[in-house]
Amino acid sequence: MTVDAAERIARLQLARSERIGPVTFAQLLARYGTAAAALDALPGVIRKAGGAAYTAARIEDVQSEVARGEALGARLLVIGEQDYPPALAAVDPAPPVLWIRGKVELLSRDSIAIVGARIASAGGQRIARGLASQLGETGMSVVSGLARGIDAAAHWGAVPTGTVAVLGGGVDDVYPSDNRELYDRLVDEGCIVSESPPGTRAQARDFPRRNRIISGLSQGVIVVEAEIRSGSLITARLAAEQGREVFAVPGSPLDPRSRGPNSLIRDGATLCERVEDVLEALGTRVARRVRPEPPPTVALPDEVDSETLSRVEALLSPTPTPRDDLARSLTLPVAVVSGALLELSLVGRARLLPGGLASR
Repeated sequence: MTVDAAERIARLQLARSERIGPVTFAQLLARYGTAAAALDALPGVIRKAGGAAYTAARIEDVQSEVARGEALGARLLVIGEQDYPPALAAVDPAPPVLWIRGKVELLSRDSIAIVGARIASAGGQRIARGLASQLGETGMSVVSGLARGIDAAAHWGAVPTGTVAVLGGGVDDVYPSDNRELYDRLVDEGCIVSESPPGTRAQARDFPRRNRIISGLSQGVIVVEAEIRSGSLITARLAAEQGREVFAVPGSPLDPRSRGPNSLIRDGATLCERVEDVLEALGTRVARRVRPEPPPTVALPDEVDSETLSRVEALLSPTPTPRDDLARSLTLPVAVVSGALLELSLVGRARLLPGGLASR
């Protein structure tokens, strides 16, 4: 698909606008076909749904973001472009925009993620580095999050063959600072990815989004060391939800860093002791370069009447509910319910969540 220059800017502007998350972005494209058309329609849609006056992200701010990215030598990718990573495009919902530094072609390879503890043991780091090196030699990109410990070890192991770092902040946010040398190597020889604007400093809320991209780029996720409450286990959970393979390297029950991987194995993750365990589990999915298909697009109605909006809103609760269940309860087409949820979300009366879920 070709996205022209004006539409690329419109997609960035829409993605940066208030109350437009990845789910809402995808729904707006489904309804209006282009981001430019969605931006034109938004004020009227929000007014009809009972919202106050609405202004999209300022075009001056969008142009400033583009200028900052270009000054870094970074590249903007928007959903729908040919070079947008195909595995990530199949995630529901996919990030609307990405900033890239380095070799964008690494994003189209078969990929494996390796994640784990920041305060990692020497043995864990050796395992991560060895797995990354051997998997890289098979032609796969190795994806991780540029954190201390396991992430850094995995990146170093795959630098010669190709590795991708996904950041919570902007593509220029080197965190932690002691990974500066690794970051510079990845800009030259690997790839840096972020959905945040250049110049953004990572905050706690950014890391779940980063983890979702790590798993979304990959055919599988390997957890080497992680405590029970850790971001690495969040990445593993997201990978399972996305239909990716989850691997775990077992460890001593006396080490708290082994509790996460050991728990994953008890819950059905594939035990990983050597690179062959990964290749056998992925099997023909990698050998044949089979890509997951993007989620089907639901054609949304151009307008939903106020009575339908009220009926859909009345069924919402703080507990996420599948839109298909809402449609059955109301005996309405799924497309109509989806259109109503979109409009309610734009005025803050509903939350659209991944997987076709919605809540109050």
